[in-house]
Amino acid sequence: MQAFLKGGNAAQAKDKTQSSQTSSEGSKALKTKEVKPKIVPWIEKYRPKTVEDVAYQDEVISVLKKSIEGADLPNLLFYGPPGTGKTSTILACSRQLFGPDLFKDRVLELNASDERGISVIREKVKKFAQLTAGGGRPDGKPCPPFKIIILDEADSMTKDAQSALRRTMEKESKTTRFCLICNYVTRIIEPITSRCAKFRFKALAEDILSSRLKQICEKEGMDITDTAVNAVLKTSQGDMRKAIMFLQSASRLCGKEGTITQDTVYDIAGVVPDESIDNLIAVCSSDSYEDLDKIVQDVVLEGFAASQILNQLHDKIVVKEDLSDKQKSIICEKMASVDKCLLDGADDYLQLMALFSTIMQQICHGS
Repeated sequence: MQAFLKGGNAAQAKDKTQSSQTSSEGSKALKTKEVKPKIVPWIEKYRPKTVEDVAYQDEVISVLKKSIEGADLPNLLFYGPPGTGKTSTILACSRQLFGPDLFKDRVLELNASDERGISVIREKVKKFAQLTAGGGRPDGKPCPPFKIIILDEADSMTKDAQSALRRTMEKESKTTRFCLICNYVTRIIEPITSRCAKFRFKALAEDILSSRLKQICEKEGMDITDTAVNAVLKTSQGDMRKAIMFLQSASRLCGKEGTITQDTVYDIAGVVPDESIDNLIAVCSSDSYEDLDKIVQDVVLEGFAASQILNQLHDKIVVKEDLSDKQKSIICEKMASVDKCLLDGADDYLQLMALFSTIMQQICHGS
C-alpha cells in the first residue's frame, strides 16, 4: 500500500514537473511574442527627441536652449515651409521642460484636423489655459509653473477664433504659454503676432538633408546610390518629412537586399519622365490640335498628376531659348490660373488642354 502511495506521489510529482515545464515553456513563448518590435513609420522613428537634434535651425535652437535652462518660455510663433521641424521642435522642447511624466498633463496639441472655430477656443482652449500648474517634477528637476498649448496649422483658423485667442493669451499669461505653428505668417492677425516671439524655419539645405538620409540608410541597413540621394533631394525640395517618406517607400519597394536607385525614387514620387514633357512641348510646336489632344489624353491616362506636370513644365519653359520674355510671361500667367483651378477641383484634362493650347498659340503664332 505504501509503495502504491509512493508511486502515486511520484506520478503526481512527475505530472507537476511536466506541467511546470509546459507552463514555463508557455511563458517563454509569451515573452518571445511580447518582445516583437513595433513597426513605426520612419518619420516618427527618427523624429528629434531633443532640441539639439533638430537640424539647420541654429537661431531657434540657441534661443530655446536658453529658455529650457531658465525654465521660462515666451509665447512662440513658428512659421516656414512644411517639413522643416516646426512641430518636432516644440514637442522636443516640451518634453525637456516637463519630462515624460508630466508631458501629457501640461501640453495640449490641436491640429488642423480638429475643429478650431471660435467655440473650441472659448471652451477647450480656455478651460485648459485656466488650470493652474505646479513647479515640480517626479524626478526632482525644476519644472516651469505653466502649461503649453500648441496650435498647429494656425493659419487655417478663422479671424473670429484668432480674436478670441488673443484675449485668452492676455488673461492667462501667468499660467499658459502658446505656440502657434503655420506656413504663412501673413494669415495670422497682427494682435497675435505682436504678442509672440517669431521664428522663421528655413528649408533644409541639401548637405544637411543628404547627411540625415544617409544616416537613416545606415541604421536601416539599406543600400542607396548617390544619384538616388540626389533624386530624393530634388523631389522633396527641402522637406525632411517628404524625403524620409520617399526613402521608406523606396526601401519597401526594393527590399532589404536591394539597392535604391534614381528610377525607384522617381517612380515613388510620381515624377513625369523628361521625355514626356519634351514630347508635349514638341507637339505644341507642330500646331496640330488633334495630336495635342491625343498626347494629353495619354499623359492623363498614365496617371501623372497635373500639378506635377505644371512644376516640371515651368522649369522647361523658363529656360526655353526660342521663346521671348513676353511669351514666357503669358504662358506662366496661364500656368498660375490653371494651378488655381486645379486646387479648386477642376478636371485635369480640360485644364491641361487649356494650358497647352496657350503654349501652342504662343510658340506657333505668338510674337
